[in-house]
Amino acid sequence: MHFHSDTTCTRRTGWVTSELYYWHDTQNWCGFLEPGLTLQPGVHFENPETKRRFHGLVEATEFAPHLHPLRPRPASDETIRLVHPQSHIDRVAAVCASGGGDTGQLTPGGPASLDIARLAVGGVTAAVDKVIAGDWDNAYVLCRPPGHHALPEMAMGFCIFANAAIGVKHAQKEHGIKRIATIDWDVHHGNGTEAIFYDDPSVLSISLHQDNLFPPDSGPIEAMGEGDGKGANLNIPLPPGSGSGAYRKAFEELVLPALDRFKPEMIFIPSGFDSCALDPLGMQMLASPDYAWMTARLMEVADKHAKGRIIVTHEGGYSAIYVPYCGLAVLETLSGASATLEDPMAEFIAAYGGQDITPDQSKLIQSVKEAFFN
Repeated sequence: MHFHSDTTCTRRTGWVTSELYYWHDTQNWCGFLEPGLTLQPGVHFENPETKRRFHGLVEATEFAPHLHPLRPRPASDETIRLVHPQSHIDRVAAVCASGGGDTGQLTPGGPASLDIARLAVGGVTAAVDKVIAGDWDNAYVLCRPPGHHALPEMAMGFCIFANAAIGVKHAQKEHGIKRIATIDWDVHHGNGTEAIFYDDPSVLSISLHQDNLFPPDSGPIEAMGEGDGKGANLNIPLPPGSGSGAYRKAFEELVLPALDRFKPEMIFIPSGFDSCALDPLGMQMLASPDYAWMTARLMEVADKHAKGRIIVTHEGGYSAIYVPYCGLAVLETLSGASATLEDPMAEFIAAYGGQDITPDQSKLIQSVKEAFFN
C-alpha cells in the first residue's frame, strides 16, 4: 500500500492479538440495540468480523513477518483497578456468570467476556512494557472488546474496561512516565478517556469525533478539563461529512500544536476506523491514506518528544470490507514496511464530493483554536 512516510525508517512494531479476542460474544442484538417485539434480532455492530478480517489481511498479504507478535495474558484485578473500582469488575463478573447480558449501557457480553476483557487490558499493558523497555519502537493492539467509552464505574458503548486509559496509568505507575497524550480518531467521542483524566494535568486527552454522535451531548469544545487538568482536554467535534481536508487541517492547526506544547513522553492512539467513508455508524469520509498520514504526523511528534513511543489500541470500526485496509495502512506506517498492496477503495473515496475542507469545517476548527489556545 506504500503509505508510510519517506522519513520513516523500518521500526520494530509490536502486534498484539489473540484468537480469543474474536470470541467476545456481543449476543443476538439488533445493530446496537437490544431486540424485542419492535426490533428483529440480528447481529451486533461490534462483532468479530472487522477485526478478524483485519488480522486476516495482515496474514494474507504476508505482512505479518514485518511485525513482532505477542500473545497477551489476562490483566489482574489490581491492574484493572488503576481505573475501575472492584465493584465494576464484580458487576461484569456477575453478568457473565449468569450467562451473559448487558454489562452496562449498550454493552452486551457473553459468559467469557470478562476473561476476554481482561485479555484486552493485558495486551495493552504488555505492549506498554515492551515499548518502554525498548524491545519495540511502537505497537498495535488489535483487541476486543474496545475501551474508549468505558467509564470508571460503568461499561458503555460496547466498551467494558478502559483499555488505553489503564495502559496510560500503568505506564505512569510502573515505569514513571510523567506526561502522556492520547489522540482518539474514532468517530465517536472518547468520553471514557476524557472522564478518567479530566482533572489530570499529566495526560493530554484529544478526541476528534463527529459532532454529537455518541454519546449524546458529549464532547463539546468547551469541555477542556477542570481543576489542575484545565487545558489538558481537547475536543474537536467535526461536522458530519468531514473528510480528508477537515481532518488534516484539524491535525495541523490543533492536534500537532497542542502536542508540541504539551511535549508528551509517550503517545496512545485509540484507533477507531468508524470515521472512514464506508462505516455504518458514522458519517465521515476518511480513507486508509488519511489514517496513514495522521499516524505519520504523530510519529514525528513521538520522535521529537517521546523517543518514538506509540501504543495504538483498536477501538471502533464497523465496515468489515474497509476496516482491514485502514488498519493495514496504520501498521505499514508504524513499521516503515510495505504490504505491496493497493487499497482498492481509496481512489473512489478520495473522489467523493466534499473531501476538501468546507467553510463550516474551517469555522469549527478556528473556533476550537480560539477556545483552546487563548
